[in-house]
Amino acid sequence: MSAILIVLRPLALLNTFLLRIGRHAAWMAMALMVLIIMLQVIFRYVFNNALAWPDEAARFLMLWMTGLIAPSAYRWGGFVAIDMLKDLLPLRLGSLLGLFLLLVSLVVLVYGFQLGLNHVKSGWLFNSSSLKIPLDFLGLGLVRVKLAWMYMSLPVGLFLMTLVNIELCLKTVAHLIDPDADLPEDHDRILLAVE
Repeated sequence: MSAILIVLRPLALLNTFLLRIGRHAAWMAMALMVLIIMLQVIFRYVFNNALAWPDEAARFLMLWMTGLIAPSAYRWGGFVAIDMLKDLLPLRLGSLLGLFLLLVSLVVLVYGFQLGLNHVKSGWLFNSSSLKIPLDFLGLGLVRVKLAWMYMSLPVGLFLMTLVNIELCLKTVAHLIDPDADLPEDHDRILLAVE
């Protein structure tokens, strides 16, 4: 049990830190995405002159927002789950079923992470059709954004979800060994629940 806690406590702290940064970046991406969409609406319907880049920029921000907020939702149990069978089983058997499902999820997350990395590799070959960074003031002109920066949201999100999954697996194993064990909590979730 002590070996599990030695690994679990630093992992829980790391996850809390990384997911807190991810949540802050996600709400900033969402706010920026809303502003960009509003800008496009104004240019399209008020000035009758739609801009080329806002749709792709909003999609870029939406992908990163999703990749950065999904691990927090996973950690807090925010994904859709059918718990009827688990709740009908005795506590220990339900915990074993939950552990089995977490392990299956871990396999899927690791495989998805590998696929995401392959997708990012292909993204370095292609430029965004409309996103360009104006670096004229540095004498570089317009620099086209590689699609890999957009695709990178997938492996980053899946990597963070894998860390969360490992934490949840360790907590489940620790709970199976000692149901009264003092396991690390996510204080951010408690703060959000109070507010």
